[in-house]
Amino acid sequence: MSDTLSTGDAPPTSSPQSPSTPQRRLPAIARLRDLALVPAIIAVAIVGFIVSPVFLTADNMINVLQSMSEISIVVLAETIVLITGKMDLSLESIFGLAPGIAAWLIVDPAITHGLGLNALPAGLAVPIVLLVGAAVGAFNGLLIVRFKLNGFIVTLGMLIVLRGLLTGISGGKTFFALPPSMTYLGSAQWVGVPASVWISLLLFAAGIVVLGFTRPGRALYAIGGNVDAARAAGIRTDRILWLALIVAGTLAALAGLLISGRLAAVPAAQGDGAIFQVFAAAVIGGVSLNGGKGTVFGAFTGVLLLFMIINVLTLAGVPAQWTNFLNGAVILVALVVSRVTGGKAQT
Repeated sequence: MSDTLSTGDAPPTSSPQSPSTPQRRLPAIARLRDLALVPAIIAVAIVGFIVSPVFLTADNMINVLQSMSEISIVVLAETIVLITGKMDLSLESIFGLAPGIAAWLIVDPAITHGLGLNALPAGLAVPIVLLVGAAVGAFNGLLIVRFKLNGFIVTLGMLIVLRGLLTGISGGKTFFALPPSMTYLGSAQWVGVPASVWISLLLFAAGIVVLGFTRPGRALYAIGGNVDAARAAGIRTDRILWLALIVAGTLAALAGLLISGRLAAVPAAQGDGAIFQVFAAAVIGGVSLNGGKGTVFGAFTGVLLLFMIINVLTLAGVPAQWTNFLNGAVILVALVVSRVTGGKAQT
């Protein structure tokens, strides 16, 4: 998983603002490619029904959507970063640390009282969670964009630092007794469907519109395809890269808030290993690790297919310990398919 930019995916060097350039046609072409996963999703649904008729029931389908809703938001965040030609491994730790910080400041009286402070108001929980995610993304941007450090190494280091910070503030234990402001979005139901599902679908819909039909979205593809050409075309590459990292961090924090609300707790290990599922879903959804290729719709079909397979295996009685094996196998198969169909692996 290299953090270098590939010139092989570069779009033409003409201005991305020109209506006649291929950048404007890229999202539509990419969506046609992404429809290739639809037959696979249908095939898994058929196999799932054969394994257990319960698979296609409304309750089970809602269960699949809810189980994938939090991770799918992290996949969306990673997709935004990957399209620019970078990658953010720290999203896994933001997923746990952001709600952990909020719980630490609001729920744990030993901390605030030990500092001579009162516990923070519960109404500040959600802003704190989102602010932590944005702050980590901004700091990643400082190191990657301003100091030109390797994004893979920077975010790997941040993953370890943030994971250690969460373990430190929690003492390796789980935060319980979360305030309603932290549990509402993860536990509420809107029109009979979990709120987290609606939030996930709305964010993906917004991502499809922004990346597929707006100037900033086209700029992300241009940067991922050829950052020098994008800069020459007048795109403020540093500002957009920085913003992409901040948005990704904020989305990962929101995802952490949703799963904390669903569990009514923040475990010290929350998010541990989630990055493997995130990359598996993104890669199978056609998002290139080199940048400049992939769509939000493709990423969504990738995470949907992955969680449908996991659900089928669960209904078939396959132990959950095989999940990591599945994630790795999915990545390898996706790379081979990419090589066969596109002539170039998405590495």
